[in-house]
Amino acid sequence: MRRLVALFVLALAGATLYGLSGLSSGLIVNRSSLSSHSLLSELNAIEHNVTLQCYVYALDPTTGYTKGAGGDSMKAGGAATWANLRVEGFAINQFVTQQLKYHPDAAELAAAKVSLESEMTQQATSHSLTCPGTSVTALAEMPSEMRTSEIEAQATSLYLVGRVKNSIPLTTSSMKTYYAAHTSDYDTLCLAVAVVPVASATAFEEAQASGLSVAELAKKYSEEPNATKGGAIGCYAPTSKSYAAVRSDVVSLALNTYSKPSTIQLSTGDADVFVAVTSRTTNPFAQAETAVLADLKSLNASSASALKDDLLVRAAVHVDPAFGRWGVSSAGPGVLAPMAPPKSDVDDTATLTDASATYK
Repeated sequence: MRRLVALFVLALAGATLYGLSGLSSGLIVNRSSLSSHSLLSELNAIEHNVTLQCYVYALDPTTGYTKGAGGDSMKAGGAATWANLRVEGFAINQFVTQQLKYHPDAAELAAAKVSLESEMTQQATSHSLTCPGTSVTALAEMPSEMRTSEIEAQATSLYLVGRVKNSIPLTTSSMKTYYAAHTSDYDTLCLAVAVVPVASATAFEEAQASGLSVAELAKKYSEEPNATKGGAIGCYAPTSKSYAAVRSDVVSLALNTYSKPSTIQLSTGDADVFVAVTSRTTNPFAQAETAVLADLKSLNASSASALKDDLLVRAAVHVDPAFGRWGVSSAGPGVLAPMAPPKSDVDDTATLTDASATYK
């Protein structure tokens, strides 16, 4: 479930203020800490190993881990993003080990390593990233402390998934049960598209209301290249990378009925795009399994996210200002990038001290 550090951001409830005086630490989360030296070592590994950087970026692609202005530096957003993932990892480990009394053994850690590698690969694929090496290589490029922490976080996250209220275990049996109750959600969907000049959109909709078929409408009004074929653009099975997006767009559509239009800009002017599902074909579980797994991960993440803000707010977190600042944004509590000085202060030479001294 990677990163359940990213997907299941749970912190220790009722945390104390222990450790906040240890300002030399890079990160402190309740009773756990990571030294500035270790955090710098992790950031250095991410910056200098392109395979590791690619897979780490896949875990949370909101901010890149690009080089900063100075030598051996990383842009503030990347450092803060990684620090935030580490904070969440500490919080999960604390909750699971202290509150749920779970401590992974060697076999469970080995399984967690395989799971982590698989999750990193899946995340890279889902974000259309082509990393230069494998996720196995990425883990090997981590400093030993970083790799050990990430595998432990994966193990405790996997355990936590099964304990979160309303979560569905990611076992074959549970997945089959879920699929049986939602079989139509995994139909192969065949689509037709009509791209209609805005000026003709009203006539198109009136013709549909009068009973003109999907294919006839496309042939008569559409400027899309497949109009001569009745607008047919192909079929999408659950194994398709585009399946989730396609399904989301047509989830409420009746068969052989065009959707409400979405306007796009063409070189010839604005046009309305209409989409229709022309057929649905039921698939066996084996073909739908990948899509079912993705859906259950999403559902489990939603179950856990309800706890996130409250628990992280209760956590005692310190972040070395060199790496970011602990605060609250629209996404909830987390490590935010350091604040830049006001531009007016930088531009205003009157605020600067006398620089007449010679520096050699």
